[in-house]
Amino acid sequence: MWTWGAQGRYADLMRCLIPFVFALPTVTQAACLDDAMLVFDGSLSMLETGFDENGLPKIEEGRLAVAQVAPEAAANRRLGLVTYGPGGPTDCYGVRLHFEPRPNAGADVAAAVNALAPNGSTPLTDAVQVAADALAPAGGTVVLVTDGQETCNGDPCGLARALAAQGKTRVHVIGFKVRGAFFEHQSLDPNDFFATDSAARCLADETGGEYVGAETLDALIAALRKTLGCPLFS
Repeated sequence: MWTWGAQGRYADLMRCLIPFVFALPTVTQAACLDDAMLVFDGSLSMLETGFDENGLPKIEEGRLAVAQVAPEAAANRRLGLVTYGPGGPTDCYGVRLHFEPRPNAGADVAAAVNALAPNGSTPLTDAVQVAADALAPAGGTVVLVTDGQETCNGDPCGLARALAAQGKTRVHVIGFKVRGAFFEHQSLDPNDFFATDSAARCLADETGGEYVGAETLDALIAALRKTLGCPLFS
């Protein structure tokens, strides 16, 4: 049975402990502090327009979103960058490791994405592999931004299983205005495409990451904040 004196000491103890308990990082918070690689789609399809009311090419919205979020994320974690699409000797060999995770890289990430001139195909499996290799041996987080499907004979789900078996790298996938096949009448109106998930979704499903679909600039910003950022206070 507590005495008033004991109760008072217990209350004092709890007042000291409660701020400490709430200051401890959660598992989610700890995960968003590890090294991260952004894998950004620079394939030719990123020049497409007409999927929403603003009329901007997808690459322009991607640039705006990365410019806003990358500096925020870089305040809490080391960032690196891989792009794919332009610059290769053939359509399927345009994977580029810009740099491995390093401190204060937000401006460098944004500048590299801003300089992309979209071209080529979608070797997203190879690009994610390059990003995962850049995180080795400790592992970390890969955030893939893609507007489509693997088009260079890669096996994203096979890579997903391999990464899951290693257990060190989580892949988040942002499907940005991903579209499926034409409807039966084969109209050329871009509004006649239907939204779908990227086949790269298995990279997230297998490795414990998240798949986030984004159809607008605001949704892309939110998806990047959720996956690349570090929402310590959300």
